[in-house]
Amino acid sequence: MILTNIEGRNPVIEVLRSDRQIDKIMIANGAKEGSIKKIIGMAKDKNIVVQYVNKSKLDEISTSHAHQGVIAIVSDYKYYELEELIENAKNKEEDMFFIILDEITDPHNLGTIIRTADAVGAHGVIIPKRRSVHITPVVAKASAGAVEYVPVCKVTNIVNTIKRLKEEGLWIAAADMDGEVFYDQNLTGPLGLVIGSEGFGISRLVKQNCDFTVKMPMTGKVTSLNASVAGGILLYEIFRQRNKGQK
Repeated sequence: MILTNIEGRNPVIEVLRSDRQIDKIMIANGAKEGSIKKIIGMAKDKNIVVQYVNKSKLDEISTSHAHQGVIAIVSDYKYYELEELIENAKNKEEDMFFIILDEITDPHNLGTIIRTADAVGAHGVIIPKRRSVHITPVVAKASAGAVEYVPVCKVTNIVNTIKRLKEEGLWIAAADMDGEVFYDQNLTGPLGLVIGSEGFGISRLVKQNCDFTVKMPMTGKVTSLNASVAGGILLYEIFRQRNKGQK
């Protein structure tokens, strides 16, 4: 079994709530207050080993550099197959809603997008196997534990994935500055939203295979937004339109 770290108090609490196999939880000596006390209680209830160590030990093994006094040693993240994502969405009897990331390389952006995906009820996040950041302790920390709830799928080819989703009736929207203003577009129904990389946006072939493009109007001197910020704005507009009329 391949092991990895989950770092930080909220991510560790969420992994304790999940079905992920946990080898042990390491806690800094003397840390017993607040959420650490909750983590200790949850670990005891699940018969998980809690090991108290010097903070320097946690600093040494931490990759996020923001462990907050606790690191869980867990089984590696299980990626989903595309067909699993599609089947799971069908079982929920909701309009399918996927986020497709075209070569996002910043782990904080990926983690934040996964966190927002959980908040808006997306059925999965799709990333390429190459030229993309994957699920790491930094991503898990940035997601605040949402990686335990949002299915993430790695695919060989984004264009072929888009074509497969179209077969299921999804319309594919690309986030691009050449598009139409996002709040003037119909973003209801089965939908996939493509968000491009931090430096280069959406690749030409991927954009050509999308059905339409959406943009955010901006009046400032900086003509682009961070990928996770742009994604958050668009995802909440999709959420608003999909839930219009509901409180």
